[in-house]
Amino acid sequence: MRKNSPKNLRVNQEVAHELSSILRGLKDPRISPLTTVMDAIVAPDLKTCKVFVSVMGGEDEKTDTMAGLKSAEGFIRRELAHSLNMRNTPELTFILDTSIERGVKMSRLIDEVMGRDSENEEIE
Repeated sequence: MRKNSPKNLRVNQEVAHELSSILRGLKDPRISPLTTVMDAIVAPDLKTCKVFVSVMGGEDEKTDTMAGLKSAEGFIRRELAHSLNMRNTPELTFILDTSIERGVKMSRLIDEVMGRDSENEEIE
């Protein structure tokens, strides 16, 4: 299976969807309720999966959530195996995704620059 084949894209979407529902049901107090699965990339051989998660909150919440996900990795994998009918259940690796925060920061910087430009135009 090629990396960007239609089958691989469907598997990625289905794994991300199932992981989202599994994470909502976790009872670990370390895992923030504002944790979102942004993407799941399953290797073509279905052995490994990189799961990109976004956590809204401070640095402490992000650290605690990642620690909670790391400790619950086996449970999450087992639940994924029960909900998906796959030959192999991939080994999960959770990665913190900060793209939303970077986007908000860039948007704020652009707004500041645009504000300065409009002030400079009014002065001239």
